[in-house]
Amino acid sequence: MNLYVTELRRLAKRRLTRVLLVLLVLGLAGIATAFAFSSHQLSPAVVARAQAESDANYRESLREWERGVATCEAAKARGEVVEEHLREDCGRQWQPQPEMFDPKWNLPYQFDFRGEFGTFVAVFAGAVALFAFLIGASFVGAEWSSGGMMNLLLWRPKRLAVLGTKLAAVLTSLVGVTVVLGALWTLAFWLIGTYRGSTAKVTAGVWQSAGLSGLRALGLILAVGAVAFALASLGRHTAMALGVAVGLGVVSEIGIRIAVEIAKVRFGERYVLSTYALAWFEKEWTLIDYRSCDFVQGQCTPKEMLVTWQDSALVFGLGGAVVLVAAFWMMRRRDIT
Repeated sequence: MNLYVTELRRLAKRRLTRVLLVLLVLGLAGIATAFAFSSHQLSPAVVARAQAESDANYRESLREWERGVATCEAAKARGEVVEEHLREDCGRQWQPQPEMFDPKWNLPYQFDFRGEFGTFVAVFAGAVALFAFLIGASFVGAEWSSGGMMNLLLWRPKRLAVLGTKLAAVLTSLVGVTVVLGALWTLAFWLIGTYRGSTAKVTAGVWQSAGLSGLRALGLILAVGAVAFALASLGRHTAMALGVAVGLGVVSEIGIRIAVEIAKVRFGERYVLSTYALAWFEKEWTLIDYRSCDFVQGQCTPKEMLVTWQDSALVFGLGGAVVLVAAFWMMRRRDIT
């Protein structure tokens, strides 16, 4: 029997896989549904109502200003002392203008597919990456802790081939899940934009950009799944991957931030993993060193450092490669019994 097909079936039939997949689908569907209700299509009636509200606010502000000017002038005529900022002309220079009351401020929120879908690609990637981490770690971790790996190696004694096949099964499954759910996610937000938002100015270039964002999301998801798989294999238990993930998050997002702040390290955020995650999705992320300026002495432009998606690829790629090489090296040398 083909080992790869066997591993795919084993992964698909696992109860945890099915439960996590259902939770992922329900979570994504819940996000899309909630967001659909929060967005409103701006019909002519809605725009007219916002314009009318803006005009009413302008007229009310103008009446308040006129009453204030009249009260100030009456007080000056009686010889009373008025506030210093009103002594010259009673505040006539502060007359409200129509352009100060933009009707857009009174409009309900409208989802703009062209400008906002990229953010939801990142949301999708984060949710599926969590799914990938749990699936990748638990698939091989459960095999080690239950003794299934040892039994499998009695049948197929080629250690590296067995581990590589399991990893291939996990990664190809993640590709399938990501592509299918990603297509449904895109369709859902396109429908939200069409019926409860705006799809204006969505050109071929916009779709190309969305496609590239989707590819970056897929790359991140596969990397997370592979690293989780490797960590669980190294520790022979799912908890190994979970523990490393929690520890890395605490060290990177709390420990390093505190350390670089105390040491006053320039561009300290370049040592934090979340910086590279942001750069990966945003294509580039700018770090600002406010310590390079002394604002007391006048205007100053702080120094900047640009982190690109290529930098992120290098960091995540090297980190993932090291963990995977270590997992396969240990698989070759360790005592299986």
